[in-house]
Amino acid sequence: MTPYILPIGLLIVSNVFMTFAWYGHLGDKTTPLWIAVLSSWGIAFFEYWLAVPANRIGHEVYSAAQLKTIQEVATLVIFAGFSAFWLKEQITWNTAAGFVLIAAGAALVFRG
Repeated sequence: MTPYILPIGLLIVSNVFMTFAWYGHLGDKTTPLWIAVLSSWGIAFFEYWLAVPANRIGHEVYSAAQLKTIQEVATLVIFAGFSAFWLKEQITWNTAAGFVLIAAGAALVFRG
């Protein structure tokens, strides 16, 4: 894969891991907090094994700001799906509108 595509794929997969690390425990609040923290830390360990290479490889062709923007847009898309399917929370119109505005701002980073 090229340095244009591989980092995007790695950042997407890393964000799936990180979303579960940060928010997965909200699906079962009966788990003791210390177990949730340790479990989240363990999941995040694997996320770093994807995010760090993604940024190292991606920096060959993208600026750091562009890499961060790719990561944030992936985070929003993954989080929207995660909150709807895992947490069973509705995505309201104002949340969707806010995400669209953030995506519009992200598009500016890639202009010029």
